[in-house]
Amino acid sequence: MTTLRVALADDHPIVLTGIRALVEAEPDMRVVSAETSGAGALEDILRTRPDVAVVDISIGDMDGIDLIGRLHRRLPDLRQLALTVHEDQGYLQQALAAGVGGYLLKRSAAEDLVRAIRTVARGDMYLDSAIAAKAVAPVPRALPDIDLLSDREASVLRLLAQGFTTKEVAQSLAISIKTVETYKVRAAEKLNLKTRVQIVRFAAAQGWLSGPGTPGA
Repeated sequence: MTTLRVALADDHPIVLTGIRALVEAEPDMRVVSAETSGAGALEDILRTRPDVAVVDISIGDMDGIDLIGRLHRRLPDLRQLALTVHEDQGYLQQALAAGVGGYLLKRSAAEDLVRAIRTVARGDMYLDSAIAAKAVAPVPRALPDIDLLSDREASVLRLLAQGFTTKEVAQSLAISIKTVETYKVRAAEKLNLKTRVQIVRFAAAQGWLSGPGTPGA
């Protein structure tokens, strides 16, 4: 079993301890760095080179967005998840521009953190359901019509947009992984959705991200 190496950066020791406990409760995850300062996090992450870094964007001694940007420039393959109390679009857009692969609110459920880490680790984008609709600036054209999709295509796209893996979707819908991929490609082609951001925007517009996601729900 491959172990996912995770770094944590949050200037609140109690929060950091709680996050660490959640991550280390997962059998395939290991915390390799846990720092309460931006400077310490930068040095330790460059040294340990984790798979995923969970960064508080209000870390105190250093602007968290700046920390994310520095890490992205030095370690372009590092997956980063912003963990924050900020729900406004300005912070979200800055974090995305700096190079994060996910944006999670601290008030979200504990299980969302683990799912968010797994999502960004495999190279997909994770956006907290409370702010997913703000992920990108409005576009001039209308979003495509959901009626273009079959029920199964819509189900697959919804679960994938919520951050579930292809394997989890396949198990939930009792179909093969290959079939999930086929539905995903077919749905994206019908809706002319070419990027992960476009899929998330479409899912948010349908209300698919408004609550906790559960395969098969």
